[in-house]
Amino acid sequence: MPKVALVTGITGQDGSYLAELLLAKDYEVHGIVRRSSTFNSERLDDIYQDPHEYDRRLYLHYGDLTDSVSLVNLLREVQPDEVYHLGAQSHVMVSFEIPEYTADTTGTGTIRLLEAIRASRIDTRYYQASSSEMFGSSPPPQSEQTPFHPRSPYGVAKVFGYWATVNYREAYGMYAVNGLLFNHESPRRGATFVTRKLSRAVARIDAGLQSKVHLGNLEAVRDWGYAPEYVEGMWRMLQADEPCDYVLATGIGATVRDFAEAAFATVGLDWREHVALDARYLRPSEVDHLIGDASRAQCQLSWRPNVSWQELAQLMTKADVAKLADERAGRLVRIDR
Repeated sequence: MPKVALVTGITGQDGSYLAELLLAKDYEVHGIVRRSSTFNSERLDDIYQDPHEYDRRLYLHYGDLTDSVSLVNLLREVQPDEVYHLGAQSHVMVSFEIPEYTADTTGTGTIRLLEAIRASRIDTRYYQASSSEMFGSSPPPQSEQTPFHPRSPYGVAKVFGYWATVNYREAYGMYAVNGLLFNHESPRRGATFVTRKLSRAVARIDAGLQSKVHLGNLEAVRDWGYAPEYVEGMWRMLQADEPCDYVLATGIGATVRDFAEAAFATVGLDWREHVALDARYLRPSEVDHLIGDASRAQCQLSWRPNVSWQELAQLMTKADVAKLADERAGRLVRIDR
């Protein structure tokens, strides 16, 4: 019998890559999708299976992290061997504008899912998507031993989810792990995140459709990796003999300015001629330096990133240039791999 996995946030960047990875490993994959009046599963187009297909292995279920009953019922129905909790309100700047909703979905939603696992009495392994934003103002490099000092409602909610996961592991003997992932990007990244905002803007500026892109803090340092490599790390965490928390990161930092320069250079443009500052994009409390130390994951999981932030900027920009060309030519466009 194939292993069964349940993924929250399956329609997001990480969820779609994880679903592809699990299907390639012969899993049966179930994903939770929020009800919407518009289609929100574009990232799954390449692996989507019609409900009438024979012998399908990808199933999508309507549900929500604010609905405990639906979570319990779904867990009892699916009986997953592994649960990957990726669902959240994950935009840091937006969390300042909707802090209560962020706390409810990103923080309390985690303990709802953990309690649903306990209440349904299933034997499963649980992955919690923790975040480098939990470290906040703690100096780099940040590892599993670094104290948390979050600087946003999103970071605060993720700290709650982290300790809830640790508590259920210790209190109930649950196989539950935290993946403390540093920034990981791809052509599937949401359009409002700074890396994708840049790659899309570069494509449009190169095509003559706009002249400027407005950004906030150009000096913020982030540790940027490639999302498909990071979901491989998630999977490896749940294959270990004992549950443990792991940082995933490249260990190399770059500023937003550096990323912008690399993205514009991909199409032969000078970033200084097209980037403008806008104070509206500055956070009320900034996180200046996030650079991770993934030594534990490298040693215990044999996990290592291969794509550099420079390569990442180039591949994201090229993907958006190609996507824009397809759109203008009237060709069918899907989110790039």
